Amino acid sequence: MPTTSTDSRAAAAALLAPGTTCHGFAVERCETVPELDSDAYVLRHTASGARLLYLACDDENKAFAIGFKTPPADSTGVFHILEHSVLCGSAKFPVKEPFVDLIKSSMQTFLNAMTYPDKTIYPVATTNEQDLYNLMDVYLDAVFNPAIYTKPTIFEQEGWHYELDLPESVEGEGGDSPASLREGTLRYNGVVFNEMKGALSDPMSVLDDAVNAALYPDTAYAHESGGDPRAIPALTYEQFLDTHARHYNPSNSYITLYGDLDVDRALAFLDERYLSQPSAASRRMDAAVAAGEDPSALAPNPLGVQAPVTCEYKRIEMATTPENALVGLGLVLGSALDRKRTIAADILFEALLGSNEAPVKKAILAAGLGGNVVSYTAAESLQPYELIMLQNAQPGVARELRRVFQDACRDLCEHGVPRERLEAIISSNEYDLRQRDYGIADGVAIACDALSTWLYDDDAATLALKYGPVYEELRGELDGSYFEDLLRELVLENDHMALVELVPVDAAEGAESAEAAELAAKRDAMTDAELTDVVERTAVLRAAQEADDTPEDKATLPRLRVSDIGEARPEPPLVVDTTAPIPCLRHGIPTNRLAYAMQYFDLSCVAFEDLPYVTLLCRLLKQLPTREHSAEELDNLLAGKLGFLSFTTEVMTQPDVDGVRPYLLVSAGALSEKIDALASLPREVWSSTLLLDADADRVRDVLTQVRIGLEQGFINNGHSAALGRAMSYSSPSAMVREQLSGVDFYLFLRHLLEHFDERLDSLRAKLAELANRIFVADGCMASFTGSDEDFDTYWATAGDLGLGVGDGAGSGTLVVPEPRDRHEAFVIPSDICFAASACDPRRLDINVTGAWAVAANALSYDYLWNEIRVKGGAYGCGFRAAGERQTAFYTYRDPAVDPSVERMERAGEWLGSFEPDEAAFEGFIVSCVSGMDAPVKPYALTKRRNTTYLAGLDPHAREERRAQMLAATPAELRSFGADVTRIAAESPTCVFGGRDVIAKSNADFNVVDLMG
Repeated sequence: MPTTSTDSRAAAAALLAPGTTCHGFAVERCETVPELDSDAYVLRHTASGARLLYLACDDENKAFAIGFKTPPADSTGVFHILEHSVLCGSAKFPVKEPFVDLIKSSMQTFLNAMTYPDKTIYPVATTNEQDLYNLMDVYLDAVFNPAIYTKPTIFEQEGWHYELDLPESVEGEGGDSPASLREGTLRYNGVVFNEMKGALSDPMSVLDDAVNAALYPDTAYAHESGGDPRAIPALTYEQFLDTHARHYNPSNSYITLYGDLDVDRALAFLDERYLSQPSAASRRMDAAVAAGEDPSALAPNPLGVQAPVTCEYKRIEMATTPENALVGLGLVLGSALDRKRTIAADILFEALLGSNEAPVKKAILAAGLGGNVVSYTAAESLQPYELIMLQNAQPGVARELRRVFQDACRDLCEHGVPRERLEAIISSNEYDLRQRDYGIADGVAIACDALSTWLYDDDAATLALKYGPVYEELRGELDGSYFEDLLRELVLENDHMALVELVPVDAAEGAESAEAAELAAKRDAMTDAELTDVVERTAVLRAAQEADDTPEDKATLPRLRVSDIGEARPEPPLVVDTTAPIPCLRHGIPTNRLAYAMQYFDLSCVAFEDLPYVTLLCRLLKQLPTREHSAEELDNLLAGKLGFLSFTTEVMTQPDVDGVRPYLLVSAGALSEKIDALASLPREVWSSTLLLDADADRVRDVLTQVRIGLEQGFINNGHSAALGRAMSYSSPSAMVREQLSGVDFYLFLRHLLEHFDERLDSLRAKLAELANRIFVADGCMASFTGSDEDFDTYWATAGDLGLGVGDGAGSGTLVVPEPRDRHEAFVIPSDICFAASACDPRRLDINVTGAWAVAANALSYDYLWNEIRVKGGAYGCGFRAAGERQTAFYTYRDPAVDPSVERMERAGEWLGSFEPDEAAFEGFIVSCVSGMDAPVKPYALTKRRNTTYLAGLDPHAREERRAQMLAATPAELRSFGADVTRIAAESPTCVFGGRDVIAKSNADFNVVDLMG
């Protein structure tokens, strides 16, 4: 038995002895997982066959997840549509949107669901144990007893349905006659349908799908599990229900419990409430067998192994801009259960391709084949693969890419992969593993990681979690030829690979035109009765969407009370240590033997028009040689000695509405045993990088990669770009952000690259001059997070960081131009759009208190969710009230602009008549406050506290905001209605979207072809 170190671990050890049974679960084995400071118990529910993994540890952020093996048999996206649909009501909880009700009423720290290429996972996390049972109850009833069997409108809403848009001239003249209907435009709508239109507007996703289809043509991985919009309308309601019944049963499930919880209670709950009870799916299956169906035909879809295949070359076309030309080389690595091989391959390809100084990436860039090359290890599949992707590819270079790649790898096989690179990558990975910053609740990330092996072998529940011995073994392999042998097998001798080229074509040849032609033909082929049926079914769907849940149905949902929240999580005081050589914000936060050091350099000395050069400076530092080290030596040194080093910009909005203070932020992290590097390496980079002698090709490569990254952001996260741009129409701070990282910076960068040769010398001089001006002690504020011993060691080594006093030579002064509404719509290669309306509420004399966060919650997850997502078909939407300095509406992957904007304009009217019942309103408060109280990782907490200080916020502002949330009343929220109407009316709007979507808007935007 494993030794125990916490109460939860001790209780589990006493209860779950291997070979015993607990609440119907047979305990198969237990083992310590030192990497996670936990004990793992693997169980099987005897009656149902459900598998369960419990990770007992002292993490208060508890988690539950249930996953199902769901390999698709086609690209209709049935499992993605099911993922959405089962969360739209169930037998026990018959409300329309229990998922949304939980978001706005629970203390969840994670609540979502994810569709993978071969599995679907429903995870939740919370710091409150009763809340965990509430979330489990709703999720388990959703997956086993969903309302989809009795409400076909759920399938139509979340999956797809027809709609018939009539011309205004027809609508106004009783447009329901058969002749009038034939003048209508038939279209598809549905949340998943529109989501996947947005997802597959990303050329990288399209290429990845094509590589999978070429690598695994005879398996589930050949299909788009999220759904191809061209295939989604082939899915019928009956196929949808049949797929649920065959896959959503306990014998096909994988359950994870994690954290400091009462496992005895949890197992009893699972057994008594669900696993020992018949489900809607099982009843449908029993009925099918009774009707004489072959039981073998009712089994889940198979997940088979693909025999090796070689795709020498495949060309695919996509309607997108020429810059989005791509080439992908896919290499199958082996089996998911060979963890050593998969991890070694990840380390190997990171060493060869992970930076501009990596030897294989350097060779590809030198060959001039494209703008950037990246690699990705896809480890979450039965047969993991490596994808090497050339971005901004030159025409017809696919085979040349493979030749250059293989030649560079062949040379490394013969002469050896540089050991300093491999050691650096291993050290960097080990830092990340100790930090455990997954970006989401730990238990959720760990549940997903476990399934990357458990799904393929019942004995491999913890295989992916126990990485310590693998890294120890791989360090030992550095002394032999293991990595060279692996490289030879994967690149030079691999008979399971594919080469795919994505070629941009004119939009007129793309999927949108094909869809329009298809729909026109379908409309023409429909009978009058069928066209009438489309209109009538749409009306039925709309009525279902607009119907309110009954009080009786609402009462079925489990609710937490404000009294369940508890006291605010205490934080150690922020101390400004003036004894250090540089004034230092000192954070006494536990870090698991890690240390974080930051320096904030004031940019108020930089002229507004020079701000884009500051971002270029940030991107080029670390990429160029210093006086002490070549670029390659520096690259290895940083990866081996530091966990990370970043040069970024931060803009702090000030208490004065026109006040703005930008900073260049240097952030670094290191293991406690490498504090000397934390003190010396960032200084070396900022003080001795050879900017005046910067190699032209190296600089061009970096800037091209920055451009490509920005373009990917516009396509995939256009709502963030639209929010930033909309804010810049009225906020000086947002204008500065646009210069540093938004559209203005992007346009500056494009122009610079178009005239690169003629501007190179002036660019070098400008960067060197800015570095000399910025990296000085004047106005610099340091920050340190770590133990007292690490703090003392850091400053003893760092001294004054080599920062002199600025002489002001050549300095400018930051003067921000007057903001103005540009009313822009930016054309991007996409079939959907992202829209945002935003402003600083102080411009409207609106005081945004903590109660506004409760109002934002209600608007986002009640009014806007139902109007824009459910009815409009957008994938996402919301209203933000961030502190007192931003209010904003936004939509995400939205099929149309004007309907959403009109619904935003009516939001204030809705809030003005907001009459929630007591339980619902209390839920809004609970979710707001618990979101503020959710655990935060040390680095993120450090940055938040630093921002509070540098933005001039009251250090007690969070406490006051929390108290205002708790004191909010429905009447107070109703009083905000008029202000919300003003915000919607007076906040400038910005859109990023496809040309056709923008053209259908009547808003008279200034249309800008952003990406050429």
